[in-house]
Amino acid sequence: MTSYSCCLILLLFTWSTAAYGPNQRAQKKGDIILGGLFPIHFGVAAKDQDLKSRPESVECIRYNFRGFRWLQAMIFAIEEINSSPTLLPNMTLGYRIFDTCNTVSKALEATLSFVAQNKIDSLNLDEFCNCSEHIPSTIAVVGATGSGISTAVANLLGLFYIPQVSYASSSRLLSNKNQFKSFLRTIPNDEHQAMAMADIIEYFRWNWVGTIAADDDYGRPGIEKFREEAEERDICIDFSELISQYSDEEEIQQVVEVIQNSTARVIVVFSSGPDLEPLIKEIVRRNITGKIWLASEAWASSSLIAMPEFFRVIGSTIGFALKAGQIPGFREFLQKVHPKSTNNGFAKEFWEETFNCYLPDGSKNSPASTSFHKGHEEGLGAGNGTSAFRPPCTGDENITSVETPYMDYTHLRISYNVYLAVYSIAHALQDIYTCTPGKGLFTNGSCADIKKVEAWQVLKHLRHLNFTNNMGEQVDFDEFGDLVGNYSIINWHLSPEDGSVVFEEVGHYNVYAKKGERLFINENKILWGGFSKEVPFSNCSRDCLPGTRKGIIEGEPTCCFECVDCPDGEYSDETDASACDKCPEDYWSNENHTSCIPKQIEFLAWTEPFGIALTLFAVLGIFLTSFVLGVFTKFRNTPIVKATNRELSYLLLFSLLCCFSSSLFFIGEPQNWTCRLRQPAFGISFVLCISCILVKTNRVLLVFEAKIPTSLHRKWWGLNLQFLLVFLCTFVQIVICVIWLYTAPPSSYRNHELEDEIIFITCHEGSLMALGFLIGYTCLLAAICFFFAFKSRKLPENFNEAKFITFSMLIFFIVWISFIPAYASTYGKFVSAVEVIAILAASFGLLACIFFNKVYIILFKPSRNTIEEVRCSTAAHAFKVAARATLRRSNVSRKRSNSLGGSTGSTPSSSISSKSNHEDPFPLPACAERQRQQQRGCKQKVSFGSGTVTLSLSFEEPQKNAMANRNAKRRNSLEAQNSDDSLMRHRALLPLQ
Repeated sequence: MTSYSCCLILLLFTWSTAAYGPNQRAQKKGDIILGGLFPIHFGVAAKDQDLKSRPESVECIRYNFRGFRWLQAMIFAIEEINSSPTLLPNMTLGYRIFDTCNTVSKALEATLSFVAQNKIDSLNLDEFCNCSEHIPSTIAVVGATGSGISTAVANLLGLFYIPQVSYASSSRLLSNKNQFKSFLRTIPNDEHQAMAMADIIEYFRWNWVGTIAADDDYGRPGIEKFREEAEERDICIDFSELISQYSDEEEIQQVVEVIQNSTARVIVVFSSGPDLEPLIKEIVRRNITGKIWLASEAWASSSLIAMPEFFRVIGSTIGFALKAGQIPGFREFLQKVHPKSTNNGFAKEFWEETFNCYLPDGSKNSPASTSFHKGHEEGLGAGNGTSAFRPPCTGDENITSVETPYMDYTHLRISYNVYLAVYSIAHALQDIYTCTPGKGLFTNGSCADIKKVEAWQVLKHLRHLNFTNNMGEQVDFDEFGDLVGNYSIINWHLSPEDGSVVFEEVGHYNVYAKKGERLFINENKILWGGFSKEVPFSNCSRDCLPGTRKGIIEGEPTCCFECVDCPDGEYSDETDASACDKCPEDYWSNENHTSCIPKQIEFLAWTEPFGIALTLFAVLGIFLTSFVLGVFTKFRNTPIVKATNRELSYLLLFSLLCCFSSSLFFIGEPQNWTCRLRQPAFGISFVLCISCILVKTNRVLLVFEAKIPTSLHRKWWGLNLQFLLVFLCTFVQIVICVIWLYTAPPSSYRNHELEDEIIFITCHEGSLMALGFLIGYTCLLAAICFFFAFKSRKLPENFNEAKFITFSMLIFFIVWISFIPAYASTYGKFVSAVEVIAILAASFGLLACIFFNKVYIILFKPSRNTIEEVRCSTAAHAFKVAARATLRRSNVSRKRSNSLGGSTGSTPSSSISSKSNHEDPFPLPACAERQRQQQRGCKQKVSFGSGTVTLSLSFEEPQKNAMANRNAKRRNSLEAQNSDDSLMRHRALLPLQ
């Protein structure tokens, strides 16, 4: 049974290596063997396996010069380590390197060779099998290139815990340690690259893109991560297509149609060069230009795509490249390659493809076979012959005389990753070699035996690896087996020297930096389409200018929008604003809605025309009132001034000065102190004014309606009582104001609600009820005053200007009744203006009605400002009242006599004669001949509805006055008794003048 197993395993091993003859591998013996997987070819020839005979291994086609350079980097690193006296001394590293042909099947075929050899060694069959030229187990594998290939290889190697260190597989799926236990890599995870792509699109303000991805484990996860990042940045994807190098022509045509019909100019491509090549060829054939290609690192510098004949289509390519490294001596090593190398079976084919010739010592390199290879290399820059057959190679050709990607060592990216992968394994072996028992990584601190080291032990040390590379950088794998690295951003340019495509570094992406600071791009170095400096436009909708925002179009992606103007009070100061920002409370949007400007401040200002007019009227009122006060003061001893109650008139004029002055508090920017002062000042001033008028009117009315004045009347009708009544009336208003200011004091208020663009600075009254009480009390006093004025309208005008006070009170009521609806319906500064107008109108009404007539008489009619004129008016009024009373009594007596006997009684003879008539009444004539009447006396005829009474009163010199008094006594004996009281009452008022 054991022999049978041995033979079975040997057969398996033999089969797994049979397809790889001496020319299909690079191999060198050593104490420890490293495996290698490199894409020496871009693919395999399509062959229909009909299974009518034993299936044959497919043939690899299209030589990959870069892949051969990567293989050389691994060999160079191993040779350098073997030559190092400090790294693995006395140990020799060997290698077994296979071609994956960029396909999973070829990669797995090579991987089976590694696994089979390890399995044979684990069975210890040397005592049963006579095995010559024993090859040690492969303790680690460097490779593979594509993420899809590495995924398949990792699944197989992970079963045996053979460490796999990839130099170019960047798929984020490979970071899953539950599935890929033994996978590590020296290239950054694609997750950072997808984020970098989204950052670039955001940087150039693009939001309308298409995506293309290889249909494998590299393209699908990469583009999926990009879509996640794009969604976070509000980047919309117009189309998303999958491609493969094995896609049929119809599938390629469909993808090209989508690209051609799309309005998106930016195309994000997560693919390798071989997978993208068929699509690019079809796009070139159709001459679809004007697209911007955003390339992942797998094809950004691919020699299959970066060809001059493709440049007119994909010249606007921005791609990612790995950070370039330095490998001292590698250039010279590349130049030493020779087709007769015994350890590198790929060197012969490389020589043939480089010089477009064939080496005659190989069946594969015969002219018949080479024509097949050449036909597949045309257009790839690999061959330069034009004949159907290649000439033979001499082996002495100069490698530096031919330009191929193999000799392009200016930017060593993948090659440096291969170099770093080999050194990572070497340093893990060095840790095993220098391990001190008791400090090891295994059970009880034990160490592995370097001479019998196994793959899983190397994997353990790789996970804990930490060393410094030749560039002074720290190398350590994270918990996911990844190395975090940065990206260079490249732009494709045409070389002015030879017309080849060169990769100009235009920026970088630092994954260690903070978010928002990772991307740096030098736009001055970028050439769009090979010549333009203007950034292309790739948006579904045109940019919304400042002052507008993006509006959603129903049924369209969010990147397709319409521009909507910002509403009033909102602004946007950037293009493509998603929403308009509200202006601060004291600001408003300008006309274009691009910024906020301070709101217009409005109040009843001193400088505006309306405020100036009101101020002038207030000053005019103050001036006129002061003028009247000055006139009254100068002529204070004249009868007119004395007859109008001189002291109360002064107080009344002072209150009017206060009324006019209080209106000025309503003009200007409201402050807290002016708001608290203006209403009480207005209310108290008007109450003081109305109180003076009320007391003066009431006093005269009481005097004239009272019976014969006594000393008691004179006491209570004196000045003290008058001022006391004025004070009491005013005190009530003061109490109202004090309570108002204490409970709800007015204050300055910035009103934003009335108009959006204007801030009205007004006074918040604190309590409208208190304001109502203040105005209501003032109106109450005015109503009482109006009542007394109306009642005293027939008194002598020297004592009480009844009709003028009545008119003034009417004006007062009209003004303040109109004020209430006007105050309620206006807003802003007009509230203050309405109240000022009301104050001025009422004040001017009081001033004009009460005082202007007096001032006119004093200044322009001094003849009427005499004691005789005043006494004439007073006496006339007295005799009017007496005559009215006499006629009333006569009529009563006549009616009584008629009712008794029908006889008519005669009235006593007197100086007061009555004559019945039924003529219409006529007014009392003025003293037309005042000079004559002053010498002869004053006679006036009084007309009543039932008769006429002639009154006669004489004002002669004292000698004549005595005679008149004696005559009057004789006449008084004839007067009716009921008229005596009236005459004596009005005569008693004469001294008050």
